[in-house]
Order: sequence, then structure tokens, then C-alpha cells
Amino acid sequence: MEEIQTVEIEYYDPMETYTAHYKKNGDGWIGWFPEIPNIKCEQNTQEELLIELKKELHDVIESEYEEWCKQFEKDLKAGKLDHRIKQVEEDIKAGRCKDL
Repeated sequence: MEEIQTVEIEYYDPMETYTAHYKKNGDGWIGWFPEIPNIKCEQNTQEELLIELKKELHDVIESEYEEWCKQFEKDLKAGKLDHRIKQVEEDIKAGRCKDL
């Protein structure tokens, strides 16, 4: 049985890294991210696998971000954030906020 190897993959920001796991699988290579269960890739070479894992990671994160933005817009339009906006406005008026 082949030993599982790992590699850290940064997503735009060094603070946002993901650990890809991969191993030899017959004549090819298989890889995945334990924290993102819907990513699993297979390629002929280790180099091709790592490229594909990076691409899949990018695609999944971008898709999740787009969905989050759509949901945020829906919640905003539905008034679900009105109480938070009011709370922030009150904090600003009361001087409880500082410039960063």
C-alpha cells in the first residue's frame, strides 16, 4: 500500500492554506482535500494531479463564494440584516467604533 503524502496549497493568501493528500494509485495518482469532501482527483502523473487539485480547489471556493454572495443579497433585500445595520449605526453614533 502506498503511503499518503501531503502538500500545502495556498489559495491567494498564505493565511488561507489547504492540505492536499495524495498517493500513487496503480499506474496513476489520486488526491483529495480532507476538509473539502467533494474534491477528489485522479491523474496520470503526480505533477498533473497537483495542478488539477489546485484548479478544483479554486473552482470550489469560487463557487461557494458566489453562492454566499447571492444568499447575502437575498437576506439583505428581505430585511434579515436590518437589525444588524441598526445596531452598527447606533454603535457609530455612540462612539463605540474605532478607525482601523
